[in-house]
Amino acid sequence: MRHDTVRPSESPSTSNSSISSLMRYPLLNRELGILSFNERVLAQAEDESVPLLERLRFVCITSSNLDEFFEVRMAGLQEQMRDNPGALTPDGMSLQQVYDQVVERAQKLVHRQYTMLDGILPRLEQEGIVFHNVDELTDVQNEWAREYFQDELLPVLTPIGLDPAHPFPRVLNKSLNFAVELEGKDAFGRQAVMGIVQAPRALPRLIKMPHELSGYPYGFVLLSTLMQRFVGELFPRLTVKSCNQFRITRNSELFVDEDEITNLRIALQGELPARHLGAAVRLEVSADTPKHLVRRMMDEAGLHEQDCYRVDGPVNLVRLMQLPDLVDRPDLKFVPHVPSTPKALANTPSLFAAIDRGDVLLHHPYESFQPVLDLLLEAANDPNVVAIKQTIYRTGSVSPLMDALMQAARNGKEVTVVVELLARFDEETNINWAAQLESVGAHVVYGVVGHKCHAKMILIVRRVVENGKPHLRRYVHLGTGNYHPRTARLYTDFGLMTSEPKICEDVHHVFQQLTGIGAEITLHRLWQSPFTLHPRLVDAIRAETEHARAGRKARIVAKMNALLEPTVIHALYDASQAGVKIDLIVRGVCSLQPGVPGLSENISVRSVVGRFLEHHRIYYFYANGDEDVYLSSADWMDRNFFRRVEVAFPILDRRLKRRVIAEGLSAFLGDNQAAWVMQSDGHYRRRRPGKTSRNAQMSLLAKLCSDTVAP
Repeated sequence: MRHDTVRPSESPSTSNSSISSLMRYPLLNRELGILSFNERVLAQAEDESVPLLERLRFVCITSSNLDEFFEVRMAGLQEQMRDNPGALTPDGMSLQQVYDQVVERAQKLVHRQYTMLDGILPRLEQEGIVFHNVDELTDVQNEWAREYFQDELLPVLTPIGLDPAHPFPRVLNKSLNFAVELEGKDAFGRQAVMGIVQAPRALPRLIKMPHELSGYPYGFVLLSTLMQRFVGELFPRLTVKSCNQFRITRNSELFVDEDEITNLRIALQGELPARHLGAAVRLEVSADTPKHLVRRMMDEAGLHEQDCYRVDGPVNLVRLMQLPDLVDRPDLKFVPHVPSTPKALANTPSLFAAIDRGDVLLHHPYESFQPVLDLLLEAANDPNVVAIKQTIYRTGSVSPLMDALMQAARNGKEVTVVVELLARFDEETNINWAAQLESVGAHVVYGVVGHKCHAKMILIVRRVVENGKPHLRRYVHLGTGNYHPRTARLYTDFGLMTSEPKICEDVHHVFQQLTGIGAEITLHRLWQSPFTLHPRLVDAIRAETEHARAGRKARIVAKMNALLEPTVIHALYDASQAGVKIDLIVRGVCSLQPGVPGLSENISVRSVVGRFLEHHRIYYFYANGDEDVYLSSADWMDRNFFRRVEVAFPILDRRLKRRVIAEGLSAFLGDNQAAWVMQSDGHYRRRRPGKTSRNAQMSLLAKLCSDTVAP
């Protein structure tokens, strides 16, 4: 069993022998691109137009993103440096060069985070939201804090005194810990030097002080404040010299030997408990921690000076994410929006009847996710529905969609659910859902080992009568985002409901591949990974290239989360040189280098970071005037093309196609408030409003939501 292994599909490097082919055209570094994205996220925290509590939330989101970056990408980079130090990354740099640049950039980003926090906290205090400092507690506040510590914390804390019988503990991944320097002798006559206290995850990190004691409408005390104040009670009759916060981030990739496993669920259940104890990747300590203590912690964790991040504040800013939810100050948050219901679905007695009248497009979070749930609920209770099939990647620990599927199974429907057990950090949730679905008689499969099922599909089979003849009709929902009601209010995604026969037949065949065994099936409408999506996409890019060379109009616009796959990037470079105008809207990391004379001067790359997380995947090709538009679950990355099951589906209805182009592409190309434009050196510059200010997300809120939302 290994817990410090990066899967080959996630490796940040490639062999030297393949570098020459990759370096035909320049590529930008992936790890640096991820940090660049987080710099753009953090910029939201210093934007004065963003409400104050939302600015704090963006600081916390950056911390959460960095946690995953270190758990996965940095862990992989460190492992590659140990196992294959001579390897080069796809951009041609050595692993050591990448590591040095990543560390320097990450250290600056973390410093900037805490500098921003120092600016936000005084503003919050002016609004009556304050964090009480340990040195500023009044006698009455101190007494309340002591009682809280003794009643709520002391019974669940386990101090560990370090001596030959108690070595330095292997603290859990991302847990909050305290290194306590001690002086004196204990009850057994041992000389006390140091103790470690881990704060259980169940303990709140943010504790609300009663209003009458605080003197502020919203007064809070951090758990770390209480620990620093009263940690001596855990070590009676010893002198506490210092109490220092620290946190260790560990490699969190799960290693499953695909050649050896016979039951993926059992194999994962064996791996999950040890995820929190993988190899150490990063040490975070409070800035005032004594140097000798920091050195001891680094040595114990097997880390170097570069892996240590000294912070002037709480070592885990992610836990401050709960603050906006604890404070009833709507004026300091984004104005709530009420997602609308498309006219095609309004007042309809049956969603099936609405879909029969024509395809239905849903644009989340501006339009409600409820119709997707309603479709499943109607199917679960409709006596004419005989079968329901659905893929699940991420759905949350509480999911009305899963409840609807279980209800359908109880009602005698043939329910098949493809649950992706290897959805990173959602493995345990998905294992639990799989067990619950099986308990009510649903068929549960885990897709194809070695190929994560990332496609978002629902297939419903229903008896209908037409011209006096009964037959079975299929209905399909396809989406760019997860079947997750909560994130559907936070992420921008498209969903399509259709009964178009060829699309429905294609979805049927994809499910057939996922649940059965057989040869590749030719699809009519859908592009599918790992078979046709990549070659069809490259062919579409090359077709635009040929149109341009023939003097015809050629145009490519694409929106995605990440662009990394070299063959696609090279095809885009070729298209640019042929004169194709290419606009790419890439939220996160992009390895393509735009605006290079003679190579990519016809390519623009922009990233939009705003209130909602941009999550659509949209591919547009002018196609000699046909204007082909595809929506997909797939980013343009190696893993999406070759190691996942993905689908890209066409928008055939001309009216809906115009909507996708207008709402998903044109609005974001025109954004001059939340858009960042990549320069030819890979750095981003924020667009500035001219005479007219345009914010795509706010415009769509005003246009599509039930209530008017002020910009």
